[in-house]
Amino acid sequence: MKLQLAKWGNSLAIRLPVECARAAGLREGDTVEAEVTPIGEIKLTPARTFDKAAFLKRVSRLRASMPMTTTTVEMMRQEERY
Repeated sequence: MKLQLAKWGNSLAIRLPVECARAAGLREGDTVEAEVTPIGEIKLTPARTFDKAAFLKRVSRLRASMPMTTTTVEMMRQEERY
């Protein structure tokens, strides 16, 4: 898809078609992170804020789903070379 650059103050701007914005889950007022690769490509990524509470909840659920096994220290103590 080809997009045209336009002057916006002292900067250049690109309009994103609504299909691109929807596919990326972007809405007006959202922030994106821009990165220029070594070969000159421009990569735009939606900037997501870090939700610590949601992260801790997810980690807690993940930990609860893990099977309880013997620890490495317990395994070492059972071996002769400990």
